[in-house]
Amino acid sequence: MQFKIRKSFIISLFITILAFQNNLYSNPLTEDIDDFGIISLMYHRFEENKYPSTNIKIDDFKEHLKIIENNKISFVDPKNFEYELLNNKKQRKILLTVDDGFSSFYENAWPILKEKKIPFILFISTREVGSFNYMSWDQIKEVAKEDFVQIGNHSHSHEYLVDENIKIIREDIEKSIKIFKEKLGKNSDFFSYPFGEYSLEFKELIKSLNFKYAFGQHSGVMDDTKNFYELPRFPINEKYGEIKRFNSLMKTLPFKYQNIFPDEKYLLQSKNPPQVKINFYENIKNLKSLTCYSNEADRWRLSNIKFENTNTLLININEKFVGERGRINCSLRDPSGFWRWLGIQFVVSER
Repeated sequence: MQFKIRKSFIISLFITILAFQNNLYSNPLTEDIDDFGIISLMYHRFEENKYPSTNIKIDDFKEHLKIIENNKISFVDPKNFEYELLNNKKQRKILLTVDDGFSSFYENAWPILKEKKIPFILFISTREVGSFNYMSWDQIKEVAKEDFVQIGNHSHSHEYLVDENIKIIREDIEKSIKIFKEKLGKNSDFFSYPFGEYSLEFKELIKSLNFKYAFGQHSGVMDDTKNFYELPRFPINEKYGEIKRFNSLMKTLPFKYQNIFPDEKYLLQSKNPPQVKINFYENIKNLKSLTCYSNEADRWRLSNIKFENTNTLLININEKFVGERGRINCSLRDPSGFWRWLGIQFVVSER
């Protein structure tokens, strides 16, 4: 199943800015940073070059690992995920995730990760296991037996579940849980939303089914202020895995916020465009220098923003989001030379 990712101009623009800034700040003042958080990376295919939107070339992947090592950035062991998420402040850390369980992961990336004992989460959709271009259960079990690996749940069907009614979503996820228990002895604590998309109802369902953590595809850095059921990740592919851009991602920091309104990310046409409010925590340096971009009317533009008070940002979306997704991305250069980054993603309903 081809995983659909809509690439955005603003992420490209952001990374270009970061690359430029990296030349100006070649020696960031990391000793002044006390809230590094965790950068979460999401991969799919490895050396399947006919799928550039979800593929990474294996030489680039090796270079990514080298960059992480050279920068003395450590990998988070998923077994210790919650502790690391709540307590990591002074160290640069990476959570590595891989979605879908394609055969190309097993053939090309798994030998590298196994040799280096690099921890990661592999998310699988149970219906696809053993079908063409996907890993088999024997291969998944081989990977799962390593202590540094967690197998995460990615639904049963990997269909566009967010548009379905909650009964159909529940049946799909419960089927995946049943198969996890049959094949691996237990369900996973980790869930990855198909296509990274969820509604408030979908999110609450995942929580009620005893998952502890759920990941989307909205970009950003995880930290102790993030909701466990809408964790951000940076998607990595041939374009966004380019080496200069990847170096820049290593210099991103979390944006600490108390909440984002609306909480519902499934956007009905009657609520489109949304009026967005972010309540940040206090003591974010230079907060009023942040910039936001949104893809309203299917065109990226500088967002109309204003501060309601010192820590509350209002984002006025003037035109409707069109297509499948509405996105807002906000960034702020930290005095250290790193960049704070916050991504918000709405699912745009046809109803």
